[in-house]
Amino acid sequence: MRLRNAHLHIRAAVLAFAMLGGAAMAAEQEVVLVPNRVIYPGEAIALSALKEVALKPGKVRPDGVVTQADELDGRVAKRTLLPGRYISVTALREAWLVDRGAAVQVVFEAGPLTISASAVTLEPGAAGDVVKVRNIDTGKTFTGTVMADGSIRVGAT
Repeated sequence: MRLRNAHLHIRAAVLAFAMLGGAAMAAEQEVVLVPNRVIYPGEAIALSALKEVALKPGKVRPDGVVTQADELDGRVAKRTLLPGRYISVTALREAWLVDRGAAVQVVFEAGPLTISASAVTLEPGAAGDVVKVRNIDTGKTFTGTVMADGSIRVGAT
């Protein structure tokens, strides 16, 4: 009788632990964002093109996968994103501030000296990217950093 009571107590404890574990897993269920339609390379990601999906219990979210909408704000797809598939952080890029062939203002500043010129970008770039540009007047090619206002800042070499 004593063995039977001990067996019942152990069985009840295991059952309670399993139920609590299941409830904890349900409470910790992760949510990821996936496209609800095909998103093509170069396309800005709109929140209307995404849906939240809760992962199945016991399924672990892979590293480097987007889980929050603010991680996608203003981002552009670098490759095709398929419906229902995870969105990898490496599949996204910042939106270009300057496009290839765009006329830009190039600025060089050294203390009180400021020199500006007109140039054409030879490659696209986001804020902080180093891009090649060609001076419209001289035809010389050089590199500069894209600034938040869309201008290109160059430095002395």
